[in-house]
Amino acid sequence: MSGETEAEIRWRALDREGRDTCRLVRQPGGWMLIGHARFREAEGASALEYVVRCGPGWETLGASVSGLWRDARVALSIGREGEDWTLGGVVQPQVRGATDVDFGFSPATNLMPLRRLPEIGGIDAAAAWLPDPDGALQRLDQRYVRGRGGLVHYSAEQSGFATDMLVEPSGFVTRYPGFWEAERAA
Repeated sequence: MSGETEAEIRWRALDREGRDTCRLVRQPGGWMLIGHARFREAEGASALEYVVRCGPGWETLGASVSGLWRDARVALSIGREGEDWTLGGVVQPQVRGATDVDFGFSPATNLMPLRRLPEIGGIDAAAAWLPDPDGALQRLDQRYVRGRGGLVHYSAEQSGFATDMLVEPSGFVTRYPGFWEAERAA
């Protein structure tokens, strides 16, 4: 996976013991997020490698997740063609029309809608949400609204969750209250 690294970040989990490291890489015709999440929960240890491929307009083209999830092996391939999404080659009609993939185990996937976020105002972003890498994709209707000083208000319709995240100029979240905090951003 060659390309030019545009930004890197390392997060510390606040809700469990763990870390996540991610690189944003410029590729011909788009971008890639390449990450490594490691954490331990009561259900077991997780060591996940993930890749998200994006087009030049920051829309998700596809993704993969592999490694250990709570001590069980996982290897997932997520595809997107037009409005349609697949998980392991199986069409996922419940997320038809989504623009982004969203991993419930990492703050990295907030980057795509944050890169599309205008300087003033907000955007609605439907995501193909993978809450855990052992389940199905679910639709998650999200809203991002830019505030002052790098703050972005985030809300998710289906879960009712809302928070104010701190975001650096690259689009990486540096503070996700209660869940993640950046240790190092470059």
